[in-house]
Amino acid sequence: MKLLSAQQMQDMDRCAIGEYGMPGIVLMENAGRGAAAIIADRYSALRPGPVLIVVGKGNNGGDGFVIARHLTNRGWNVRLLVLAQREQIGGDAAANLCILEHNGDDIAYAPDSASFKHLWPGYNNSVLVVDAIFGNGLNSEIRGHYRDAVLAINALGVPVAAVDMPSGIDATSGAVLGAAVQADCSISFACAKVGQVSYPACDFGGELFVVDIGMPARLQAQVGERYMLVDEEQARVLLPPRPASGHKGTFGHTLVVAGSSGKSGAARLCATAALRSGCGLVTLALPQSQQQVAAVGTAEVMTIACVDENGAFGADCVNQIEQAWRDKNVLALGPGLGQESGARRLVEFVVAACPVPLVLDADALNCISANATILAGRASGTVITPHPGEMARITGLTTEEIQRNRVAVAAQWAEKLNSVVLLKGARTVIAAPDDRVWINSSGASGMASAGMGDVLTGVIAALVAQGMEPFAAAALGAYLHGRAAELCAQEFGSVGYLAGDVMERLGQARQQLIDGGI
Repeated sequence: MKLLSAQQMQDMDRCAIGEYGMPGIVLMENAGRGAAAIIADRYSALRPGPVLIVVGKGNNGGDGFVIARHLTNRGWNVRLLVLAQREQIGGDAAANLCILEHNGDDIAYAPDSASFKHLWPGYNNSVLVVDAIFGNGLNSEIRGHYRDAVLAINALGVPVAAVDMPSGIDATSGAVLGAAVQADCSISFACAKVGQVSYPACDFGGELFVVDIGMPARLQAQVGERYMLVDEEQARVLLPPRPASGHKGTFGHTLVVAGSSGKSGAARLCATAALRSGCGLVTLALPQSQQQVAAVGTAEVMTIACVDENGAFGADCVNQIEQAWRDKNVLALGPGLGQESGARRLVEFVVAACPVPLVLDADALNCISANATILAGRASGTVITPHPGEMARITGLTTEEIQRNRVAVAAQWAEKLNSVVLLKGARTVIAAPDDRVWINSSGASGMASAGMGDVLTGVIAALVAQGMEPFAAAALGAYLHGRAAELCAQEFGSVGYLAGDVMERLGQARQQLIDGGI
């Protein structure tokens, strides 16, 4: 599903009106009518109300005025509370307000905290609230009577339908700007917004609907696919072909370089996940002392015993790895690798010299975190898969700073490192050096456990080995990984399943995409 930033939506509106000659009042009418239809259908059991529509002084408030008219026409008892003076309402919003005034609608004005607190008790019997205060355009922390209104709406304890965005949410980052309306549903116009599918906004928006407001098709196409939500439909499009005449050589050969004493499980998970994700052949290179354990646990995976120093990769193993990558399609590096001097030398060598695409995770990222810009010089594709803590070590930002603006941070560093950045976490962000930023829709809270990242690394590497370009492989890999976890949650409950359980359901997750496309 295509997503827009707040700026892209504003640019689209301006272009539709200024260049295509589409009247703004028509766009407002289409938005309000579409939203009213969703509200009337979703909350039909609450009809006739009373429903309270709280509006601001901008175009989001204008959408609210249109919604009020259409709900009234459908037999709802509608009341409006305008958080501004009457004279502050202008443009298309004023035209729609004028219609309501001529119709004798119940409209009150609360331009400040005192008037709001005086009027609000009269709306305590509302059974439904429509939030049309700010919408898409908010970019600073809400204060004063606007904040009073947001907190009062939340305190009512009734369903809230948010017009475009829950008021208090940044439409691009998904950040909460001081306080935010807790909505039961959000009704977006033209396209969903990046912030609506990002945390923490996901906890405030409820079910998401998108209303077609009549934007010209050519204008929508011009926006492109910089931002996308990787949902089932998009993941299905990404699936690589699987010809019936293929053999194990057709579907690529992955080299996994991973493991150390006490961490051989990470290496086995990564290598086996690559096979579970459709890769034809997988070779696992690991310290010699760990080879026997790995070989017993992963019968289908070939192994290479590397120079060993105290259970970790020795400094002299680089020649073995260089030989090993020569007939491979991708190299996955990092799970359980350790951060000893031999591992650090190995990671630096692979990043500098390996001619095939790389997928870097865990200790591989920790080994280069102080000098991650060495990735920028690589000619072959690179995917890095940091969690927020690893991303903090790479960027020098705090974890809190990263989590506040995950999309922007991932995009900035994808360009800086000339790498695909897959920033893990709820609603994983996948950013490419060419400015594409996609957000994964799948996943479950039980994924916050050991080994999940090792499995994801194997999934992405396998997809690259099957011929996918790194960005697409990272996006599809994140979706399949998250969908497999959802299947586990359905079977085991919200927590208690393991990374190995997720790995075993990767094939089922992929098959669901295939079957859904029939």
